Amino acid sequence: MTNKITPLILVLSLLTTIACAQVTLDSALSILKQGNKRFIEEKSIKPHQDFQRIKEVSLGQKPIATIVRCSDSRVPSEIIFDQGLGDLFVVRTAGQVSTFASWGSIEFGYAVLGANLIVVMGHTKCGAVAAACKIPDLPGHIVTLINAIKPAAQLAKTQTGDEVENAVKTNEAMQVQQLQNLEPVLTKGVQNGELKIVGAVYNLETGKVEFLDPNYLQTIK
Repeated sequence: MTNKITPLILVLSLLTTIACAQVTLDSALSILKQGNKRFIEEKSIKPHQDFQRIKEVSLGQKPIATIVRCSDSRVPSEIIFDQGLGDLFVVRTAGQVSTFASWGSIEFGYAVLGANLIVVMGHTKCGAVAAACKIPDLPGHIVTLINAIKPAAQLAKTQTGDEVENAVKTNEAMQVQQLQNLEPVLTKGVQNGELKIVGAVYNLETGKVEFLDPNYLQTIK
């Protein structure tokens, strides 16, 4: 009996082939760190932003990383990491809270597009995190976002220092842990050493991205 390959499988196969030339985990992280360094030193080279690049990415995409980040308009991923068209696969929600649609998008970035680095990035002075720390009730569906951040806000109350900024870091670390345990796609990738998921915080005042210690949660519990 002849196996029939569905159109969807053909599409996924093509996209995987396009993504096969991905950089390694360590080099992807290094590229982001170097790009942010150029940005804060006002030496951005603004790569992959010409018309030739538009033609290249029209044929397919092979991002070096997935950035799971807050929707805040002051945190544009491609600018702060000095990247260009097709370099980053970005998933954005307020407080970078992930649910089913976000999880599917993140899995797609890794399993189909080949982005083997996921950066969960929050930022200082985050309004969603501040609301989780200080505001008991919010209207409409906003409360769904806030409730997802409240565990981090509660843990931050036990720490010394600024409550909101501590909650921002704790929220990132918890979200990293959540994705690492998201079965079966992401968990398998992490366990096989093919995927790295890291937390980071963007400083609105300096432009610097601080990458969190992988053991951050253990240091505060």
